[in-house]
Amino acid sequence: MSHYYDAHPDALSDEKEIVYECYQQRLTLTTDAGVFSKDQVDFGSDLLIRTFLNENPSGQPKYIADVGCGYGPIGLMLAKVAPHDQLTMLDVNHRALDLARKNAKRNQIDNVTIQESDGLAEVNDASQHYILTNPPIRAGKQVVHGILEDAYDKLIQDGALYVVIQKKQGMPSAKKKMMTIFGNASSIKNSKGYHILKSIKC
Repeated sequence: MSHYYDAHPDALSDEKEIVYECYQQRLTLTTDAGVFSKDQVDFGSDLLIRTFLNENPSGQPKYIADVGCGYGPIGLMLAKVAPHDQLTMLDVNHRALDLARKNAKRNQIDNVTIQESDGLAEVNDASQHYILTNPPIRAGKQVVHGILEDAYDKLIQDGALYVVIQKKQGMPSAKKKMMTIFGNASSIKNSKGYHILKSIKC
């Protein structure tokens, strides 16, 4: 049996359409079997999007990476809210990447680059103002912590990493790891057991 974090999930395709609204913006998104949270934008991703936008109102153009983008709700919503920003959306799941490209085109979003990448492997060092991730918890601690480790080199000075993770699915361990890597880590928002962790590259 394959999983949403596999490159080629073998789940029988069963596309459906959902609508996601945030910050007075509306996305019509195609999802499918074999991708994460296919029935609706999950609570954690929504909390991450809203927390990030509350902290970072639209201003100077920014480079932002969405790691594990799935069918695109995080990256596409951020790109729609701030069309002068440049989003890089990354995933290993080919079905998810195809959906993200389809969803970008359908919602007329062109300030995104959507590409296959194992974590942040395809991102240049010191190139991103922000990195956001709803990490693939089921892929295991090694994969999740690998994303946290790689984020440091990919961020510009004073750039920030935002991670959404449930307390019961490894939040304390992830926070400790981020503290080790960045020298700082805080839970800036929590709701229903989900925490938004933030570290700044000082």
